[in-house]
Amino acid sequence: MQLTIATWNINSLRLRQSLLHELVAELRPDIICLQETKVPDELFPEGIGAEIGFPHMLKRGMKGYNGVAILSRLPLRLAENTPDWCGKTDCRHISAEVETGGAPITLHNFYVPAGGDVPDRAQNEKFAHKLDFLAETKAHFAAYPPHRAVLVGDLNIAPLEHDVWSHKQLLDVVSHTPVEVAGLNAWMAQGWHDAMRHFVPADQKLYTWWSYRNRDWAASNRGRRLDHVWVTQDLVGGLQNCQVLRTARDWAQPSDHVPVAVTLKL
Repeated sequence: MQLTIATWNINSLRLRQSLLHELVAELRPDIICLQETKVPDELFPEGIGAEIGFPHMLKRGMKGYNGVAILSRLPLRLAENTPDWCGKTDCRHISAEVETGGAPITLHNFYVPAGGDVPDRAQNEKFAHKLDFLAETKAHFAAYPPHRAVLVGDLNIAPLEHDVWSHKQLLDVVSHTPVEVAGLNAWMAQGWHDAMRHFVPADQKLYTWWSYRNRDWAASNRGRRLDHVWVTQDLVGGLQNCQVLRTARDWAQPSDHVPVAVTLKL
């Protein structure tokens, strides 16, 4: 079977849930992973799944911040005993076993801390939290090597030179600093393969986020690739396609992120 998984930092589910109709029409995914849902579980808009034809849902949310959710056409089972990253219980990760008709796949949906504005652990607690989060994810997947798994989400780091609009100007800007890139690469090295760069060579520009501060985001094109899809080595041979829905940045009341979808043959 073919499986298409979309990931999107929606930046408030209740504000932008109607845009999921457009996402489904454009990308035709089987699974949608959302980040920054910003809604506690008891207020989650349960009806949106049925509206868009995704009857299976898992969510982990809190009031006003963070939050992750998985909406699926296929049956899901919550993966138990996932870590409480950095001991904060701040709804940045949800994991599921997805029934595919054969062997299930494990799906991880992450929202990595943004890290604030100052790229210094001693001066900025948010940056320290981000680095600690990366260290914990690396250690976890080193101890429990992933198998038949997909990891998606807003990882809040643009690791490669052409994942940002200006490598030189952003080297000291949070999301592209060498220490963050090293942390992300160390995590990815624990059994993961960059599915987006599988299709787009590293010497080509690739962005998924454009700041709200850029009035004409398309003309300035000062983007960053903050959203990622990784697959385990045993799934690399099944990679079929990758789509970055750049036009979503022009939707009514858009998120500053755009959806990404990867298709796998299982």
